[in-house]
Amino acid sequence: MSLASWFRWNEPPSRISQRSPTEMVVETLMMELSWQIKHAEKQQRERENEYRKMKTGVDYGWLVSYPKQSYDISPGERLQLEDMCTKIHPSYCGPVILRFRQVVAEYEPEAQEVSQLFRSVLQEAAEKIKEEEEAKKLARQWNTKNRTSLSLTTFKSRSRISPFISDIKTISEDVERGTQPNRRVWSMPEFRNTK
Repeated sequence: MSLASWFRWNEPPSRISQRSPTEMVVETLMMELSWQIKHAEKQQRERENEYRKMKTGVDYGWLVSYPKQSYDISPGERLQLEDMCTKIHPSYCGPVILRFRQVVAEYEPEAQEVSQLFRSVLQEAAEKIKEEEEAKKLARQWNTKNRTSLSLTTFKSRSRISPFISDIKTISEDVERGTQPNRRVWSMPEFRNTK
């Protein structure tokens, strides 16, 4: 038995292939939320230490031990946020994360406020996605409706093709009469301008 089979290094990771794009978007966005909450907690502790240092004039930061428990959002709120994340198309995942980071950097929120900022960014993104889908739908309807109607109307108004008119001369008629054909190509249909 070889080590490779023992550790199963040659097998492809099946976990990634089994997840849908929506699940991956939800997981990515929720990981970003939890990271931003932890980052906000860290900044909050640093601000408290700076304030304490300015107030007392002595830095006791090396003595302080921070609790292992940190702020976490409630299960109900987490489910609501995950449901909102499912409405985000995978192609919008990156821009949503960038917008969320921008908002967090702009407001420097407390750890408890980060989830509300996240909710507002998700709502903003969902509205933008909905607007873009409606605009694409209208553009598709406009393009398909007008493309056929405009092309047919302009072609019909310019000229008419009359292949079965009785006064069309053919090469066979000229051969039967023994006359020279005109310079016109007889295999083409006759075009008449409508006035």
